[in-house]
Amino acid sequence: MTRTVFEKADVIPLVAEVFRELGYEGATMSKITARTGLSKGSLYHFFPGGKEEMAAEIVADVERWFAKRVFEPLERDDPKEAIAVMWREVDAYFRSGQRICLIGAFALDETRDRFAAAISRYFRRWVDALQDALVRAGVPRGTAAKLAEESVAGIQGGLLLARGLHDESVFARTLAGLEERVSSYLPKPGR
Repeated sequence: MTRTVFEKADVIPLVAEVFRELGYEGATMSKITARTGLSKGSLYHFFPGGKEEMAAEIVADVERWFAKRVFEPLERDDPKEAIAVMWREVDAYFRSGQRICLIGAFALDETRDRFAAAISRYFRRWVDALQDALVRAGVPRGTAAKLAEESVAGIQGGLLLARGLHDESVFARTLAGLEERVSSYLPKPGR
């Protein structure tokens, strides 16, 4: 049974889940239609450029979500509060390790060359925003740079390991450990 959708914004999350499950190469048009319930005509209506346009729109959608919920708060809000928000938002977005990172998945397969600029921009902004928040919170720049890279890398690794082991608790433990490590570097009140 085909599904009726009226807005591209309604289609992007449906298609994103197919890419998340099957990867770029595995997400053929027939599998996308079967898993989303959308006809090929509907898909081409929203994405005249086909699968590559779908993937580009998904990457842009992920970037927008992270910009609004993670990067911008890290860049502008109280740094300690923004870092705490980052951990919660990341946990919620990845559903406590049940969902892989599409940007990370695209970085690992043949797709990386097609979307290299967007992939690099996403990870660079995340690392830079977290580093800046840590510096504003009082962490020395060199330590902040190391913590930011380790945190983003740890989140990505935790997602892969949780997915590979079919155990979401791995991601929860990884996230908790990263949060504890980063928090240990934040100056305590009154110091």
